[in-house]
Amino acid sequence: MELSPASLSQPDRYKLMIGAIAPRPIALVSTIDAAGRSNLAPFSFFSGVGSDPMLLLFCPANKPDGTEKDSLRNAKPGSEGGRGEFVVNVVPERLAAAMALAAEPLPFGESEFDLTGLATAPSRVVGAPRVAQSPVSFECATRQVIRTNPGVPSGGNIVIGEVVHVHVDDAAINERLHLNPDVLDLVGRLGGLSYCRTRDRFDLRMGR
Repeated sequence: MELSPASLSQPDRYKLMIGAIAPRPIALVSTIDAAGRSNLAPFSFFSGVGSDPMLLLFCPANKPDGTEKDSLRNAKPGSEGGRGEFVVNVVPERLAAAMALAAEPLPFGESEFDLTGLATAPSRVVGAPRVAQSPVSFECATRQVIRTNPGVPSGGNIVIGEVVHVHVDDAAINERLHLNPDVLDLVGRLGGLSYCRTRDRFDLRMGR
């Protein structure tokens, strides 16, 4: 089958992407608004960017009416009216149900922490709280927001953040900073409502 994106609807393009770009890591992003109220939302269009400087990104699409999701509204730079910071919390299987519940759209200012029952823990550098139960949390200062289709329903946005502090569960890391995947027990996102576990793994040598 040959497909031209120009001939497809946005939902069909989205289905192709989430079905083929898999598994995707999940960023459970915590932010606060100008009044200090916390927000929590999952994003599976999420990745690391580089280690020097230590950067990562997540991609909150616009709402169906073309306005910004709360995570973007809070995380965008102060010059654009946001707080200029966010925390990426990774998602082990034991938090998967709460993570999915955090995707529930709530009125601006209402907290998904309250909805999900997830506990907050103070961050060290940024003002936004982290998820206490997450084994790894990256505190980030927003470097840049790239809007690929501003004001359009489901238009894309790329939020790039510089990691300014990292929290790691002591049980998940050794003295060489190697993380134990069995302790992390992370889940990934597939297409539709499907997820996967990271317990089935294999090693490959690089090169010949």
